[in-house]
Amino acid sequence: MDAPTGEAEGIQRGPRPRSVRLALIPLLLAMLPSSLGTTIVATSMPTIAGELGGTTYLSWAVTSYTLAAAASIPLWGKLGDMYGRKRWLVVAMSVFLTGSLLCGLSQDMTELIAARALQGLGGGGLAVGVMAVIGELIPPRERGRYQGMITSVMVFSMIVGPLAGGAITDSIGWRWAFWVNLPVGALALALIARLVRVTGRRRKAHIDYVGALLLVGCIVSFVLVVTWGGVEHAWDSRVIVTLAALSAAALAGFVHAQSRASEPVLPPHLFRRRNFSLMAVLSFTNGFVMFGAVLYLPLYQQAVHGVSATGSGLLLLPMLAALVLASQLSGRTVARTGRYKIFQLTGSAAMLTAALLLSHLGTGTSRLTAALFMALLGAGMGCLGQNVMTVAQNSVGPQEVGVASAAMTLFRTLGQSVGVAVMGTLFNHRVREAMSGHHGTAPADTRLDAEGLDRLPAGLRTLYQSAVAQGVQGAFLLASLAAGLALAAALLVREVPLRTTRKQPQQR
Repeated sequence: MDAPTGEAEGIQRGPRPRSVRLALIPLLLAMLPSSLGTTIVATSMPTIAGELGGTTYLSWAVTSYTLAAAASIPLWGKLGDMYGRKRWLVVAMSVFLTGSLLCGLSQDMTELIAARALQGLGGGGLAVGVMAVIGELIPPRERGRYQGMITSVMVFSMIVGPLAGGAITDSIGWRWAFWVNLPVGALALALIARLVRVTGRRRKAHIDYVGALLLVGCIVSFVLVVTWGGVEHAWDSRVIVTLAALSAAALAGFVHAQSRASEPVLPPHLFRRRNFSLMAVLSFTNGFVMFGAVLYLPLYQQAVHGVSATGSGLLLLPMLAALVLASQLSGRTVARTGRYKIFQLTGSAAMLTAALLLSHLGTGTSRLTAALFMALLGAGMGCLGQNVMTVAQNSVGPQEVGVASAAMTLFRTLGQSVGVAVMGTLFNHRVREAMSGHHGTAPADTRLDAEGLDRLPAGLRTLYQSAVAQGVQGAFLLASLAAGLALAAALLVREVPLRTTRKQPQQR
């Protein structure tokens, strides 16, 4: 157990509640552009391709952002721990805004891809920096009170991003889908400078450049494998096999380098702490299930129920509302009682149950039934969410909060990439398999919108709807396996008391 706390023991207490609430305003504002980084641009991509050309490379405008963000996450966390988290949060925001400006100024697809990579580099720093600064401002026991606000920003970006991107593109042009970040980011920077008060630090240490390069190589190769596999290239193609081998070799080299480095990028000793490793599993599986649901539930609504793209996004509201509510309630309860394992257990169990129920979606499933299943899934994910980050940060000392935040963000990002890729491969395979027996002209695209669905002959449309339902069933059956892994991890969690100060935890 932690020793009793008090001023006489020299323990640094957190800021007063009012100053914390004021500091959260610019932090949440800083998180918004990063959360919107992909969603607000998604609906603008067809217009961008039409104006800039280079449709063949359009996917790289998304992939370059994802790659840069994922590869840079551990480095941002380490730099913040070594040289001051507020300082590097400001740097990350500056990089993100520079990338956003250049994206809007792009004259061809090559320029856009490069600018998106720069924007993703800053986005990775924002995702880590905000969580690390919150971890420094608020002791783990009190952090749950603010979980709902953090989750709300992420949910807001999921709902509003595609809608705002489409509206901005149609009204004032696609370039403003990037430039809208500039005033928001500038305001966040000004408020961070004025309201956020954290201890600056500068440690005399050398960054492990070899380990950093190996980690970047491992992450980039891995993300390309799961992004291209089964889409751009067959899973057994030379490109995918080579990238997989490069990722494995870089990972082996990275593990070896970290064991010898004086200042490792991702310290191996963190993963010897039971709860920290289990939180990494929960973060990965939560990202896996969440982004699979955000992608394939709207697709099911469009194909089976014939709703528009906007309508299908709005039909996610039961899941997202339940996610926010569960996050808020669980966070407040954890702050009051200090008990968190019960929420990780119930959250994983709810996620598993909902994924199994969603794996039975069919053409005859009503919208109400689907909404109830989605609400259960959202509640499960909400009970995990920031709760996972809190326990991970509680498992390390104050000097490693940035690295812990980066690790959880990285595993969630990798879970998202793997979930979308693997579920997508299974979905496409099932749809094509279901359509293979049709002798007429089957649609070449396995993901038709409502307008494309209306253009199909009646018989083919019915067959396609059934095929999509089977594809979604397979995707959520896979998601249930990930949720089952989350439940197994939650069962192994040890209920270590959450710190009420920012003192060094006991090693567990």
